[in-house]
Amino acid sequence: MTAGTATEASGKASKAQIAGTNGSGGFFTIPARSPDSTDVSSPLQIRLLGWIMKQFIVSLLIIILLGQVEAWAGRAPIQTIAAEPYASAIVLDADTGETLFSRNADAPVYPASTIKLMVLLVILDQIEQGTLQLDDMVQVTVEAYKMGGSQVYLDPKEQFSIEDLLYALMIQSANDAAVALASHIAGTKEEFVALMNKKAEELGMKNTKFHSVHGLPPAKGQKVDVTTARDFGILCRELTNHPEVYQYTGTREKGFRGGEFIMRTHNHLLKKVDGCDGFKTGYFTKAGFSIAATAKKGGVRIIAIVMGSKDRKVRDTQATALLAKGFSIIPARPDGESVAAQTEPGLKKVATSVLPETDVAVSVVAAEKIKPAGGGWSKFLVGLGLGFALYATLDFFVLKRRTRIKVKHRHHL
Repeated sequence: MTAGTATEASGKASKAQIAGTNGSGGFFTIPARSPDSTDVSSPLQIRLLGWIMKQFIVSLLIIILLGQVEAWAGRAPIQTIAAEPYASAIVLDADTGETLFSRNADAPVYPASTIKLMVLLVILDQIEQGTLQLDDMVQVTVEAYKMGGSQVYLDPKEQFSIEDLLYALMIQSANDAAVALASHIAGTKEEFVALMNKKAEELGMKNTKFHSVHGLPPAKGQKVDVTTARDFGILCRELTNHPEVYQYTGTREKGFRGGEFIMRTHNHLLKKVDGCDGFKTGYFTKAGFSIAATAKKGGVRIIAIVMGSKDRKVRDTQATALLAKGFSIIPARPDGESVAAQTEPGLKKVATSVLPETDVAVSVVAAEKIKPAGGGWSKFLVGLGLGFALYATLDFFVLKRRTRIKVKHRHHL
């Protein structure tokens, strides 16, 4: 090999180029490092390191931003109370008010959509007093139109009768119907909430405080609705004094807006439990699945309240079992026979508790000061971070492989 040829070869080696891609999708060239170079970081390595750091920073920023989603979405942080098989429960003889079973019946829980039973009661009271009529027309407000969650998609251009909206409230659990009714009756939903709390106080629901008409998780700056299984039993007993309740809570399916929208109940016990004709279910993540159920057989009406189950099917199974237990304790009462006759002297006294009560009384004030828990957000963010890290790693190896292929291609050229 001549000196010129050696020099030329050396020059080619020193100027060997590595092809890559720049940010605009074009090619960039990086001189190859000479064997005797003392630089431990080639330009390609520096670029790759910079790319990895950029991916890491972007991922970290996304995680931090997502960590603020709950606050930015307008939700106040609250503790998760859902438990296995449930947070609390109570079974009552609707006629006498006897407690047939209870567990943690005074523990604070979030009623979620079962709160609409109080909305129903307040309205039925006013209808009974003559201040409202079922055929009164309700103008849909913009506030009702903007409601999320379960709804019948009310529009501000529409009007519906109170009766139509009561069916939507109970069957579809429509949040927009709840707000429309509240605004029509009390002027604002806040004023209607005051009516709900006044009624709760009159009934002796000592550990209940309502802050909404729909039971959704509280918005930022607001408080969560709080009640207990025992207090809700009191509410449900009061509802049984209004026989018309069952036409709303016992209907499984009904058309709305002239049949354009079909409402279907969330209460599966109406179909599965003999004699079940009410009342209402409720759910949001931290509240768990709840139900206030009732059934009547042999002249006996039983009320079963199950609050805060982690699973809908578990809730329904527990409520079904508790209703059955109630019927197994109370002897049949032929229709028309007075309840008083069942408790006359000389008759065998009915047991008042299936299992020992394990109630723990907690005040509403204490319940509202519960410290927020991280819940599922921490798990979600950890998973998201791992996902981005995996994505960055895979993308790095893909880029590295593509670079090698292009280097070989350039050498062949």
